[in-house]
Amino acid sequence: MNTNVNKYLWAAILGIVIIMGYIISAGGEPKALYTMDFGQKENIDAFTWLKKQGFDDFLDAKRLHLKFENEGLRISTNEGLTAMFGLKFGKPNYVRDVNHIVIEWGVNRFPIGADWAQGNKRVPIGVIFSFGDKKLSSGLPFGIKDAPYFLSAFIGEKEQVNRMYLGALYQEGGRYFCVSNGAPMGQTIVTKFEVNNRFKDVFKQEKTPPITGFAFEMNTDDTKGGADAFIKKIVFYSEH
Repeated sequence: MNTNVNKYLWAAILGIVIIMGYIISAGGEPKALYTMDFGQKENIDAFTWLKKQGFDDFLDAKRLHLKFENEGLRISTNEGLTAMFGLKFGKPNYVRDVNHIVIEWGVNRFPIGADWAQGNKRVPIGVIFSFGDKKLSSGLPFGIKDAPYFLSAFIGEKEQVNRMYLGALYQEGGRYFCVSNGAPMGQTIVTKFEVNNRFKDVFKQEKTPPITGFAFEMNTDDTKGGADAFIKKIVFYSEH
């Protein structure tokens, strides 16, 4: 074969290999499916901003102190309360094929006396992800507060990292996981929370339903000193 032709042929083959390698590499990267960024810079009251994003407030949420600070949402209280902000997606906006979720957050002050091992199941901050539409029992009579399957990640002070916990309610369809403890207070923690295989393993399902909503909560009931935490960003990722 002519030497020049041979050179051109090998150059072409090398180019194809490089391109295919790039495509395979790019195809293997997780894709961001949904993002909630709490680090916005609008000059607006935090409660008002949450409502603008579609969040509903539950229980004692109006008693929380909310403030945008250090590129995130700071959430605090000096009293015992149970508070939650939840966002439910409309059916066309269900987030499907989520593999894992990345949360940027942290704790400035833990509630004194929170201890899941001793039955005082309180959190300075937790995020709850709901899956599918099927409603399961809360454990209360007459179908009160039935809810879909959910997985919750929370930052603990004494709890064991990656251990699965049951709450007082929602034991049929809800599971709680401590994702961090021992981190210096005030430090931003980046949590990669796997949901696809975790859901299938925990609930013995062949397929993980779409995520239909999520909420963040603070629970300081039966503790002392209140709590102080923050959340910066939540991103849902596909596997590829």
